[in-house]
Amino acid sequence: MKEVLVLGAGYAGLKAVRKLQKEAGDFHITLVDRNSYHYEATELHEVASGSQPKEKISYPIREVLDDKKVTFIEDEVTKVDVETKTVTLKHHDALHYDYLVVALGFCSETFGIKGAKENALQMVDIDTAEAIHHHILDQMKRYRETKDKDLLRLLICGAGFTGIELAGAFVDERKRYAEIAGVSPSEIEIVCVEAASRILPMFDDEMMNYALDLLKKLDINLMLGCMIKEIAEGKVLYATEATGEELQSISAGTIVWTTGVSGSPVMGASGFKERRGRVIIASDLRDPDHDDVYIVGDVSAFMDPETNRPYPTTAQIATQMGAHVAKNLAHQLKGEKTEDFVYHSQGTVASVGNTHAFGEAMGNKVKGYPASFVKKMIMNKSLLDIGGLKELLSHGRFDLYH
Repeated sequence: MKEVLVLGAGYAGLKAVRKLQKEAGDFHITLVDRNSYHYEATELHEVASGSQPKEKISYPIREVLDDKKVTFIEDEVTKVDVETKTVTLKHHDALHYDYLVVALGFCSETFGIKGAKENALQMVDIDTAEAIHHHILDQMKRYRETKDKDLLRLLICGAGFTGIELAGAFVDERKRYAEIAGVSPSEIEIVCVEAASRILPMFDDEMMNYALDLLKKLDINLMLGCMIKEIAEGKVLYATEATGEELQSISAGTIVWTTGVSGSPVMGASGFKERRGRVIIASDLRDPDHDDVYIVGDVSAFMDPETNRPYPTTAQIATQMGAHVAKNLAHQLKGEKTEDFVYHSQGTVASVGNTHAFGEAMGNKVKGYPASFVKKMIMNKSLLDIGGLKELLSHGRFDLYH
């Protein structure tokens, strides 16, 4: 019996297992993840703001596995040895594989900026998202005692998709934060500090301007052209084109880091040919040097033939990769040739709170309430695709009409 080992139960890994477990054949699957649950990483900002509990965006991994074909191990992967075809775990004995799927996910990327790890809150999983929410509540309570206005400022480092969605989620909870602090909602300041002079490069000028107008309408202070140089305790130091080497600073009781991610450090520790934890993979999603190893999701770099640059690592491409890996593993287990992967983008929609969104879906631009509706349908589709009908009914977003 062949052993298929899958590392990581995120969008790519869990999708691969869910599809492969339906195939007939003489093989067994082992799935390893450090958590007992799968979570919707695209919705972490809602947990960070407190607009949704963690239970709304997560479900037990074992609920969606066929225990006759799949063994689940809750543990942390420390190293992959492709020569001996073994994987080392933190708390269990090493595992052997015939075929390996590496889908280990992402970690925060600070680009070596001084103080970013020590003095900014990261948002990379449910625990860190919950920590942000608890921190904000603590700052609001502290304000009642100290009257320090900095405690009312929520500062987000980065105005990419994640940063903007987090800012929107903070807007939704602004009134609640204000009640805890004993101030008016207008005194809760939400700031995004961004090095680029333009946000959302994946969109055209019309959509970008819509986003800028929306952020302004929601009273989100967008500081463009501000390159972060250091994060001190309770303070962000940055440079602008006008000030050059002379650093400016802005203080805040809550500082959240959303400027970038890299693939799991296990990739480098295992000797893969990686850059920032990502491996440039072959057209069939395998490691170019090992025919029995697939690398997908945030630890992979799959090249866009039109731009000759890697596609952004999104939940959408990760899910499609997972499905394709299952198809190719089924081929390999039958002694057949693998198929090349082709990514089909269905568009991208950013939510700015529960009732505002913008983006492109199925080739059409969407804004405002219709975009918000589409965003929630995308969330529901992901739940159905990865978890199935039970998880959709339990965790789906059905507040479509607000």
